[in-house]
Amino acid sequence: MLKKLLSYIIPIRILKQKSSISESLEITWANGELVLDSKNTNYSYGSLQRILRKGLKSIGFEKINTMNHILVLGVAGGSVIKTLINDVGYKGKITGVEIDTEIINIANTYFKLDKIPNLEICIGDAFEFVLKTKNKYDLIIIDVFQDTKMPNFLFERFFTDRLDIILSNFGIILFNTMIVEQIQNKRNLNYIAGFNAKKYTVRTIPRVERHNELIIIEKLN
Repeated sequence: MLKKLLSYIIPIRILKQKSSISESLEITWANGELVLDSKNTNYSYGSLQRILRKGLKSIGFEKINTMNHILVLGVAGGSVIKTLINDVGYKGKITGVEIDTEIINIANTYFKLDKIPNLEICIGDAFEFVLKTKNKYDLIIIDVFQDTKMPNFLFERFFTDRLDIILSNFGIILFNTMIVEQIQNKRNLNYIAGFNAKKYTVRTIPRVERHNELIIIEKLN
């Protein structure tokens, strides 16, 4: 409790460890809450939770609560999952995919992710999971980063086409991206231009917490 109170004055790190995937992981008390950070960016809670909450609010909490199955690609500490449970009040099934075992261990220890009854965690690569899954999902949340870098496959047409197959009719994709340089802005514009206007509506929420852009893709049938 003392560390929590002191964190309103100065951040207090309580854990730092190596990760084979994310290199460095830190748990810190900051402004009265625990946050998970990589070397250069926030991974869970803190600013990331605010970013994805804004995206979920834009979709509509009531709409999300009518959904049966949500897929989260990139779990980290599970802040978006906690938002779905605590803020949205979602009671349907959630499947989370995370490649970094060390992060899931941290999430279970510090954020009690393993206590959420309607959550299934799959340890593995997001690309392979999307390639192999036979399920349909009403909402797919993409939040896949390695520190500040985003894997190229997220923007490739093959991966997007596969998402279309596993996305339910009238389903939604919430894609969290990072724009630091102009080339990444062009990357996002090219990505958005690749969606058929007769099959999807695409909108963005730009410059969330300065460097993030949310892309919301809704399937029309």
